[in-house]
Amino acid sequence: MNPWINAKVLKIKKWTENLFSIFLKAPILNFQAGQFTKLALYENNQIKKIQRAYSFVNAPSNKNLEIYIIRILNGKLSNLLYNLKTGDNVLIKKNAFGFFVLKEIPNCETLWMFATGTAIGPYLSILQEGQDIERFKNIVLLHAVRYRNELVYLPLMKKLYQKYNGKLKIQTIVSREKDRNSLLGRIPFLLKNKIIENKIGLEINYKNSHVMLCGNPLMVKETYFLLNQERNMTKHLRKRKGHITMENYW
Repeated sequence: MNPWINAKVLKIKKWTENLFSIFLKAPILNFQAGQFTKLALYENNQIKKIQRAYSFVNAPSNKNLEIYIIRILNGKLSNLLYNLKTGDNVLIKKNAFGFFVLKEIPNCETLWMFATGTAIGPYLSILQEGQDIERFKNIVLLHAVRYRNELVYLPLMKKLYQKYNGKLKIQTIVSREKDRNSLLGRIPFLLKNKIIENKIGLEINYKNSHVMLCGNPLMVKETYFLLNQERNMTKHLRKRKGHITMENYW
């Protein structure tokens, strides 16, 4: 059983017209950094629930739940959530879901974390929690967005960079406008031409790297195909170790 329970809205942080974070308080069970939950609200008739899956941004040790959401133009739930006020209630699942967690990742020298858009959330949860990090010599966090004003969690990423004292490297990517601190283009193009690796100063290969992919399904698919075909990297499975762990994220 995984029942729906009530969560109280602590605040809504509206970053842009389409990006927001919702902060909740709810008696959920303990979750692992990188996992996701489901939120739901009833439609006007109070009969049918609208539900969607969202990842936690907060570390499991932080009991104030934080979820980063993109507001879809005609999306029923995202617009309802965007317009919630402090003190309102939303339904949340008591137990979290998913295996996009560090304990599923094999030991390696360099762990690469690729995210597009709101899929930065699971990595921020993992890095804020900071458990099981010592297994990796290097961790590279890459966040790709369309426009630079969508890099809303960059201040937190910079704090994490300081926290890890050289172990963590961060790189932002913007695809639709130039930003002097970001690479320009899409992840598959930047990988194919080794632009990311040249900027970071580390190589992605099957001998010493593991790649986590989270975000737009097209990015995940294209990046996996490139790494598989050109770098001989394989999908990681519980029964067969590989080099790539994937999670699609809308």
